[in-house]
Amino acid sequence: MVDSPQTGGLWPSLYEPFRNFGSRLAEWVSPASDASTDEAGYRITMELPGVSEDDIELTVDEGVVTVTGEKRVEREDKGDTWYFSERQFGSFRRSFRLPGDADADKASADLKDGVLVVTVPRRTEPERQARKVQVKKG
Repeated sequence: MVDSPQTGGLWPSLYEPFRNFGSRLAEWVSPASDASTDEAGYRITMELPGVSEDDIELTVDEGVVTVTGEKRVEREDKGDTWYFSERQFGSFRRSFRLPGDADADKASADLKDGVLVVTVPRRTEPERQARKVQVKKG
């Protein structure tokens, strides 16, 4: 028996499987993604089969890459009786925080064969050179 506000008092943990349902659902419907880095920069790869580039919006704001889009239903219903449908359709949104040395202004994205690759190069700072500063008499 569990005494918690989620279960409404002393009830068996009947509601336990549903406690984190919202976050689990979000993980299930979000596109599978990978994030990696190399010497040149950062790469985010997302599986988006069946999504066209016109249905994807990519923004970079204050160091956060956000990908939103929609996979549209392309089903002809000719009076068929459906036993099940496992294909996912609908809107999605994923956000990724970039490291401080990412040059967000130079981000690019390519969609090929249902895979979106977002590339963000590292910021290259010019080599610092020491300079002499003249001290003036006050």
